This record gives sequence, structure tokens and C-alpha cells, in this order.
Amino acid sequence: MKKNIAIVMGGYSSEVAISLGSGEVVYQHLSRKKYSPYKVHIVVEGWYVQEGETTYPIDKNDFSFVKNGKKIIFDCVFNAIHGHPGENGSFLAYLELLNLPHTSAPFYQMALTFNKRDTLSVIKHYKIPTAKSVYLNSGDSIDVEAIVQKIGLPCFVKPNNAGSSFGISKVHTKEMLLPAIAKAYKEDSEILIESFLDGMEVSVGVIEYKNEIIVLPITEIVSENDFFDYEAKYLGKSEEITPARLSKTQEEKIRAIAKKVYEVLQMRGFSRSEFIIVHGEPHFLEINTVPGLTEASILPQQAATYGISLEDLFDNAITQTQQKT
Repeated sequence: MKKNIAIVMGGYSSEVAISLGSGEVVYQHLSRKKYSPYKVHIVVEGWYVQEGETTYPIDKNDFSFVKNGKKIIFDCVFNAIHGHPGENGSFLAYLELLNLPHTSAPFYQMALTFNKRDTLSVIKHYKIPTAKSVYLNSGDSIDVEAIVQKIGLPCFVKPNNAGSSFGISKVHTKEMLLPAIAKAYKEDSEILIESFLDGMEVSVGVIEYKNEIIVLPITEIVSENDFFDYEAKYLGKSEEITPARLSKTQEEKIRAIAKKVYEVLQMRGFSRSEFIIVHGEPHFLEINTVPGLTEASILPQQAATYGISLEDLFDNAITQTQQKT
């Protein structure tokens, strides 16, 4: 019997459109021989199944819906929500209360890894190099001189809980710092200020595949802009080279660290970690636990280079989930 799969997409953050694109690709590539997929929009306006122009409201008591008088229960939820509430764990906590399998890591791991500064606190404990950093909460006093003295210039100002480079600024002068902080606060009440790392940026996909942790081919990021911002990620303002132009020694070191990050953060399912290589040493930036899933997105490109099709990639995510129930 076919399994009913809810592909959840949308969310409550600035990444709604990106998430809808990822969810649509998952919907198109799931095998109709094995699954009956449904596009489930989790958006500010409500929770509903979208079929063409028709919508069916989700019953939040058990995450089901009624179509033509028949109640449809889902066997698994494929999480394609970037940002809140899918990537930060809150929606997944609800699913776990319902004992409904999903394709992401458990809610606590998702909440931890969505919080950049909490993730860094764990990573640093395992002696993995990172940038220097300063944390600020909304309402904190801001000592520009002290920040610059500790972090240096240029530096990056980031919302602590946000994705797709929304709210991020590269700061070159002291005068740019306060406007950059104000911009970041528009996305989150917590921000992170990090030192600039001068080196090659690489992105490393790590997934569970057929009951093993697999490190996918590494992607080198060459941005046309000042850094890998929204335009570079989604509007073609970057070159993504897979496999990255690395020596065998560099590649082995990065692969080992990326796998270690996945393991110490107790990840499941998809992940994509970002690193800057400085003098041959990979420095961890962040981890994305609901990476983009369109044909043009980095992780699917890496999977294709490895020899995994989109249909197989998405099928595996569901299969892994079923094996853990």
C-alpha cells in the first residue's frame, strides 16, 4: 500500500518562497509507485493541503485532513521548511508529540543547530576551529570600539536565528557597524558578530544514506559579491564548483571534520556545513539542517556528483525515517 507523505513547506520566516520551491521539487520527484505525496503549506495564514486551486485545512489535533468525506492520515512528514518553524525544531516537537515520523533530526538537535551561537559553543568544545565572535541581545549596550578591538575589521554581523543570508552584513569600517547591527535585529533579537576569515569557502553535504553517514563531494563557493549573500546563493551571483579544487590532504581533512560535526551535533537526515579554509585549516561557520532541495541547490548537486538522483535522495530520506520508528 502506498504511504501518504506530507511535504511541509512555507514557514513563518523570510525564507517562505525558497521553502515553497524546495517543497515543490520534492513533490515532483517522489515516486508515485511508493508514495501518495501531498503539498502541505505551513504558513502564517494557516495550515492546509494545497491541490491546484483547492485547499483542505489541516486538523491540528492529529495532523490529518479530510478530502471528499475521507480522513487522510499521514505516514511520514518530509520537512522542507527553511527557518521557523521547521528548521528550528518547534514544528518537529509537535510532530514528535503525535509520534509522527519526519525526515529531520529530533527537535532538540534542530533547535540547537538553528541557533548559531549555541552550535558554536558545542563545536568549540570539540576543538574545531571557528571565527572569533561576539554575541549581542536586543537592548544590550553596544561598545563599537571594544567589538572592533576583539573581532577586527572587516567582520560579519549576522542574525543568530535566520537562514539564507537574510540580515547579514559584511562590515568594513567602524561607521558601518551600527547600521549592520540594526539590519540584523530586523531578523532576530539575538545577533552574532564574527571575525573575517580570509580563505576558500566550501560547503559540505553530509547525509544518512542507506544506514550510513555519507560525506558528499565538496563544493567550492566563488561569490561575485563581497560574500556568499542572498544574491550569490539564489540569483546566480556565484560559481559553485563541485568537486572543489582541493588537494587530497585538504579534502580528507575537511571530510573528516564535516563528518565529526554531523556526529557531535547528533544529526539525522540532511545537513550542509559551511567552512572557510585558512592556511590549510578548515574553520566551521554554520550548519544548515534543511538545505535547499531544488535541482540548482548545492546539496542536490553534490548528491548528483556522488551518483544519487533526486528521486533516490528523497526516497532514502523517507526510508531512513521509517527504519527508526
